[in-house]
Amino acid sequence: MDIGPHWDDLVRRASSNVFMNPAALQAACVTDFARIQMLLAWEEGAEGRKLVGVWALRLRRMAPFWPMMLEALPYNYAFLSSPVVDPAYVNAVIPAFFAAIEKSPSLPDVVSLHSLDAESPSYAAMLRELAIRGVAPLMLAEDARPVVTREFGVKRSGATRKKLRQDWKRLTALGAVEVVNDRTPAGAGQAFETFLALEKASWKGVKGTALLSDPRDAAFVRRLLQNLAAQGNASVALLRVNGEAIAAQVLMYCGATAYTWKTAFDATYGKYSPGALLIDKITEELFAGSQIQAINSCAAEASFMAQLWAGRRTMVDMLVDVGPEKSLAYRLEAGRQLGYRYLRHWRDRLRNAASHPASKKLSLAAPHGP
Repeated sequence: MDIGPHWDDLVRRASSNVFMNPAALQAACVTDFARIQMLLAWEEGAEGRKLVGVWALRLRRMAPFWPMMLEALPYNYAFLSSPVVDPAYVNAVIPAFFAAIEKSPSLPDVVSLHSLDAESPSYAAMLRELAIRGVAPLMLAEDARPVVTREFGVKRSGATRKKLRQDWKRLTALGAVEVVNDRTPAGAGQAFETFLALEKASWKGVKGTALLSDPRDAAFVRRLLQNLAAQGNASVALLRVNGEAIAAQVLMYCGATAYTWKTAFDATYGKYSPGALLIDKITEELFAGSQIQAINSCAAEASFMAQLWAGRRTMVDMLVDVGPEKSLAYRLEAGRQLGYRYLRHWRDRLRNAASHPASKKLSLAAPHGP
């Protein structure tokens, strides 16, 4: 936490990543939620030390007797693994990070990078350094993440916009409707408890995947929100009808970027699209101020965010071994991740086939174009 002022200075210059905020990492450490190793890059100048790079990595073993590896998502519920690096120093910092991993006797050489921003300067520097080292990363997946900026991405017309207007009109017919986003620590903490209760009452609670379903998860996220909110870097927007919260959106902030981290809504109001309405209204509110320039959805292309925002950011998953040659640990982890993705692919195909049985109509047998 003692690098806080240096961090604040760095994120004014670098591509942001709220999940690398020392306050967030401290929450994971004090709740014993993750074993985190921090790589810090400093520039030694005449005016003193300046922080030019931060990369938090999680030490993780996937199963007993499985080799230890480094996971670039520093803890569960983080959705961006990119290091935070001053762009003026990126070509020196990234090679130094990889060298530090390789030289450290306490760090494994295998690094799993999920949800890596492929459009950040750090990613291009990573590929250059790996090529110099003769390392070919195992590219596991590529996805498009919905994003929006002040200049581009908000859908102003079309079917989605029309439906949002209709849903809002129908919702306001029920009574007084308001959006509240209290950014004080006390207000954020109280609203977060509302979010947790809404999520627990949803299908996630039924399936046991809500944050309150696991005491360890609940302890961590409460500390996470508390730490970030104390800095003004987290809040929970609420959509209320007659004073009752029907949707909640957890927001995190880093530099000029906001992150729509988690959302929940009351299913009895599902026909009004409360989650989408809240995102639409809070996007408008954030851009009405002067600080926020972009919003990161923390979501996949298949999410409802993609229907609201036209902007996209390319994300990749990859696995690397920064050592001189591919180790047994790398081969085992590569096989595990490829096997997992293969099984998940077939699971999804079978589920899709079960929910959409093939029609016997002859028209469906017509040949497709190229």
